[in-house]
Amino acid sequence: MVFKRRNKQGWLEWLGSLVWPKGGWGRAIRYLNHRLFRLPDPPHRIARGIFVGVFITFTPFFGLHFVLSAILAWILRGNIVAALLATFVGNPPTFVLIAAVSLETGHWLLGRPPPGEVDEGMFELFWHAIQSFFWNIYAVFTGQPVEWGPLVQFWHEVFFPYMIGGLIPGVICGLAAYYFSLPFIQAYQNRRSGRIKAKLAEMKEKAAAKKAAKKPE
Repeated sequence: MVFKRRNKQGWLEWLGSLVWPKGGWGRAIRYLNHRLFRLPDPPHRIARGIFVGVFITFTPFFGLHFVLSAILAWILRGNIVAALLATFVGNPPTFVLIAAVSLETGHWLLGRPPPGEVDEGMFELFWHAIQSFFWNIYAVFTGQPVEWGPLVQFWHEVFFPYMIGGLIPGVICGLAAYYFSLPFIQAYQNRRSGRIKAKLAEMKEKAAAKKAAKKPE
């Protein structure tokens, strides 16, 4: 199985691996490449899945990247596992850059002044929006007044510009990942197929030699 582990991780270890995987991000990327290239699917379907996963990382639907990448990969007839693995392009070291590019592009497309650096202010808006969301759910059942202000501000200043602005860099980076990965996947699968054929031919030769040795003279 692709995701099966020999040693089960605790939840604290799992959270820590999201920030810094065991062996570092370089080793994690090499492992993902190895898994992607070994997927049992034609190269163009795997590369299409990679395009989807990279594209989805430029959307602000955090927590839904896996679900959205699987749905979009199914629609585009790409490899779903490749799409899921490619979403790891979005990780703690890269999310700040992705958010900055998407927000800058979104505000530019909407004709607004650039938001400046992506700093604690944006993450504070995220946090206030999450708090407001769960407070409003609580208010429905308790009769408390709802608070739409933080959600409206978050939608106007972050979410909508992020959603609109992530489309262009998402498509560009997704296409770059598609055309960059496709020849490598093809070459890897051709080499692997050649090794398997050579191994089978060697096994047939040994079987034939063993059979010939058993024949009486």
